[in-house]
Amino acid sequence: MPKIVSLFVTRLYRAHLSELGDAPDAAELEKSCLIIAEDDVAGQKWCDENDFPGYTSYASLDDLPWRFPVFKNLVELLDKHVESFAEDLEFNLNGKKIKLDSIWINILPEGGIHTSHLHPHSVISGTTYVAVPKRANTIKFEDPRHSMMMAAPTRKTEAREEMRSFVYVEPKVGDVLLWESWLRHEVPMNMAEEERISVSFNYGWE
Repeated sequence: MPKIVSLFVTRLYRAHLSELGDAPDAAELEKSCLIIAEDDVAGQKWCDENDFPGYTSYASLDDLPWRFPVFKNLVELLDKHVESFAEDLEFNLNGKKIKLDSIWINILPEGGIHTSHLHPHSVISGTTYVAVPKRANTIKFEDPRHSMMMAAPTRKTEAREEMRSFVYVEPKVGDVLLWESWLRHEVPMNMAEEERISVSFNYGWE
């Protein structure tokens, strides 16, 4: 009998924040994100100048855990999830550690999108979800081999998930998703009237 195995697997970690400790209060985290966005003039200016939909603190605030206790608590919990994922990935850290490199808020309004991208200079990236309207509840991941399938046929619509060129994941409030930073991903258009709020982050190897 022929034998077919899977090689070079792409891992995606999904859990609820509370699975490894006491999660921050969802309402408090959402309120904090909105207050920060309203007060962050530099971030608002950056978003306007770069035609960024909604708001992100990515280019303006690099010390959220120091400024706001709810973010300090969040990072302590994220550290545990990232440690668990790093163990699954079987990294040889050679005496170094996977440590938080950056963390930022995303607020995506109706009609807003985050186009396809990856996170260079990091090892593990991820997002935790603060407010997820019903019609703004997916993140799209791209098969990393996609650009090399130059003459390959498209996949069947009903193909197994691990064989698809694109996979859509529907997270819920309080979920955390982790992936290796080279994995290309995007956030499809927010079709809801409500804002989609998330907190994204990168971990590096130090």
